[in-house]
Amino acid sequence: MKVLQQAEMKTKNFFKDNDTLHKVLEMMLDQEFAEYATRELTDFGGLCAGDIDVRAKHTDREGEPRLQRYNAYGEEVSEVWVNDGYKKTIEETYNIGIVGYVHKDIPQLGRKGNYVYSFAQGYILSHTEPGFYCPVTLTMATAYLLDHYASDEVKERFLPHVCATGDTELYEGATFLTERQGGSDVGANVVEARQDGKEYRLYGEKYFASNAGMCGVAMVLARMEGAQIGSKGLTLFAVPWRNEDGTVNNLRIRRLKDKLGVRAVPSGEVEFDGALAYVVGEPNKGIYYMLEALNLSRICNAVASIGIMRRGYLEAKHYVTNRHAFGKPLTQYPMIQDTLGKYAAKLHVEVATVFDVIQLYDKVASGQGNEQDIIMNRLYIAIMKKETAEQAVHYASEAIELHGGNGYIEDFVTPRLLRDAQVLTVWEGTANILALELIRLVDKFHAHELFVRIMEKRLEKLADSPLVAIVAEQLVKLDLTLQTFSRLDEATKTFEAKKVAENMAHVYESVVAVEWAQKFGGKYEKLADIYLESTWSLREIGAPMKTVQYFLDIV
Repeated sequence: MKVLQQAEMKTKNFFKDNDTLHKVLEMMLDQEFAEYATRELTDFGGLCAGDIDVRAKHTDREGEPRLQRYNAYGEEVSEVWVNDGYKKTIEETYNIGIVGYVHKDIPQLGRKGNYVYSFAQGYILSHTEPGFYCPVTLTMATAYLLDHYASDEVKERFLPHVCATGDTELYEGATFLTERQGGSDVGANVVEARQDGKEYRLYGEKYFASNAGMCGVAMVLARMEGAQIGSKGLTLFAVPWRNEDGTVNNLRIRRLKDKLGVRAVPSGEVEFDGALAYVVGEPNKGIYYMLEALNLSRICNAVASIGIMRRGYLEAKHYVTNRHAFGKPLTQYPMIQDTLGKYAAKLHVEVATVFDVIQLYDKVASGQGNEQDIIMNRLYIAIMKKETAEQAVHYASEAIELHGGNGYIEDFVTPRLLRDAQVLTVWEGTANILALELIRLVDKFHAHELFVRIMEKRLEKLADSPLVAIVAEQLVKLDLTLQTFSRLDEATKTFEAKKVAENMAHVYESVVAVEWAQKFGGKYEKLADIYLESTWSLREIGAPMKTVQYFLDIV
């Protein structure tokens, strides 16, 4: 007897039907750049849905990185083995300029790219390999630090390799912060930098060092002899993994971490025993430089989150569209329509809002932002990193549930999506750390007042409509909440900050949603309607379900 069952997921391109991303490129890039980006992303979208996706499954299940501490002669080499498919993914991804074209000219355009384009590439990559997007993120952060703060000598030695697009040898990057006693308390770090003539050498251990053994150069925080205690006594160093003669630079990998997910990135414990290091920037500003790089990494984290969300959505949509139960397709059942409709709405709004953040980040990173831009950039990154990471976990789980029992089986991609999503709530700052960032911005810069004013101005530019009225009402409520929040004592603030950050993210997303609704109309108005109804719990029991009403237009 033939059993009716759906075929495997057959999405052949993660970019072609990505309507929200297409419109982001139209809005945020000039015509020539947008046309170039569309051509390149079409090719990359096919590669990610094809070969890179096959390799990602192999790396996760059978071919994850392995530590080789010694060579055949017993000499310590601290090399990390990766499979040939992984190496091919490295080559194909960096050669499209995901890192390099932020810092050097795109040959076809004769000018530099920007972060909007780089993060569009990262978003597509994260549909299939968010684990490998971690090394890309670290390389982006390394390139940023070298380009902005390194001396000409250090920059000339490393930056062309970190930004390689097939024209020279690639040096992937890394940022090593975490120590056993430090963690989020970076000021407790004790790795030493001892002067050796005109050079410095590092001694000590970094306890969670991602891309260990794969990087050509790592950006490392260490404390010079005699430097003050705390985070302000840390200096930023560029540390090559190997010496110019090819030998390991007086460092070793003690072990690789056995992680729940993102197995494509080797994360290890690295010991420095006199590793040659080069000072980057002013010695007493290392923590400030690294915090700037951390903000970049937090955006990467958000981009990985929305990539996982969309892959989960595509998988779930395909499954419930083709799966029959009780005599008809699952998509004919209102509960399925409601779940998938809300998923589509949240995904669209989250992607649109993340790229709204990225557009401002491009302005700030290029030095064109004013003081208000800098403050809002930090605020948006904090609240959206938290929101997207939590939603990635939620919607990866939702995708599993829509698959039923099959969603829990490793033959499908959904278990890997959930495992990979979970780390995004931890990397680059947990919800608690991001909540503390919100408190700092409120206490020091009155960021809550700036946020409300900016949201008000954005709403004022829109035509009156029922959707705009809903958002305006929620903004008034948030304003009152923020005024109360700003007057709380420190202890109470820390208790309330995560919920406040969530509310701010929802208002921000709501503003973006109605902007898109008025600019593009059609399905984007319906997506905004669903998003607002579900986010602010506006639907009463027994009322018509907009997700069911709009289902065929939005899914």
